[in-house]
Amino acid sequence: MMIAGWLVTTSKQPQVFSAFMVTGGSLANVVCQMVVRSLKFGGKTLIDFDIALLSEPCMLLGVSVGVICNLVFPEWLITVLFAIFLAWSTLKTCKCAVLYWKLESEEGRRNGFGKLESGLVGGEICGGNGGGESAKVPLLTGESEICKLGIPRVKLGVLIMIWFSFFLLHFLRGDRYGQGIIPIEPCGVGYWVLSALQIPLAITFTTWILHRRESLQNQTSFQQETGPSSKLTFPVMALLAGGLGGVFGLGGGMLISPILLQVGIAPEVTAATCSFMVFFSATMSSIQYLLLGMDHIYAAIFFALLCFVASLVGLMVVQRAIEKHGRASLIVFSVGTVMALSTVLITSFGAFDVWRDYTSGRYMGFKPPCL
Repeated sequence: MMIAGWLVTTSKQPQVFSAFMVTGGSLANVVCQMVVRSLKFGGKTLIDFDIALLSEPCMLLGVSVGVICNLVFPEWLITVLFAIFLAWSTLKTCKCAVLYWKLESEEGRRNGFGKLESGLVGGEICGGNGGGESAKVPLLTGESEICKLGIPRVKLGVLIMIWFSFFLLHFLRGDRYGQGIIPIEPCGVGYWVLSALQIPLAITFTTWILHRRESLQNQTSFQQETGPSSKLTFPVMALLAGGLGGVFGLGGGMLISPILLQVGIAPEVTAATCSFMVFFSATMSSIQYLLLGMDHIYAAIFFALLCFVASLVGLMVVQRAIEKHGRASLIVFSVGTVMALSTVLITSFGAFDVWRDYTSGRYMGFKPPCL
């Protein structure tokens, strides 16, 4: 999906196509994960809504910053950053895949491979120290936590509210040409003031969620020593992932996945949660590209639908493989393979485009965010 976003077009906006394609692919994942229940995880959905709650405000802020950087940065810089980022993510993901495979093999030898459940559940894997526990304290409880479909309605409602809060700011601000519901000078003071309001908005939501978490922790017998760095792990991770996702036209999941695996989150939960968070960030990124005056809208929608169908097929194939072999590490291996292939292809094609711009004498420096 990500590779296609760079290869299907030779226009100057490959990241725009990528954002729409990631939206289509993540939507397929979210729909499936909302329906599918996991017996290994107590019959609940595999999406970790607590991690999503801690991450979404900062991720949406990062997307906004990344989209602006995408307009400012020259193509060669984006290509270099993308290559470095993918190489690092690929290395981390492949290391985790090998470790999960070894642990599953050991579990199979102890219990017999016929009894090997579909992967392992969390723990100190990939060098993690149980950091995933920082999200284990329930957030925003107070109603019947699980409805008939196994979806926490309060948490999902808060996530949607956060998304709409950021969307409202973008809607009020309008596009960079001054077209919006209120008269604002294109890229004037009002435009940038509304853009900057996303910073206190993200800080407010994140602080409230962390405060709510601490309050619930004090009301229960769950006691865990968490310093400031542990509390901010997921928000900082989401801010960086959203920023890179906005710059590259991706959802940020390729940065989140290695980190969640590193802190000991199970592969199935990592895949489901990343797709869920990426859906929010990718839709926000796509909307911002629309407001910023993107071209080829119908082509972008077509590729989004194509990725939606392809993701559904891929999910069924991977699920069948996991059920047959009893190894959730296949998820990590598949992600690592795609990332490794992407590193080679995207770097090669990006370098070719940069060389073509250089030989044709095109301007290759930084650009103003408003033209």
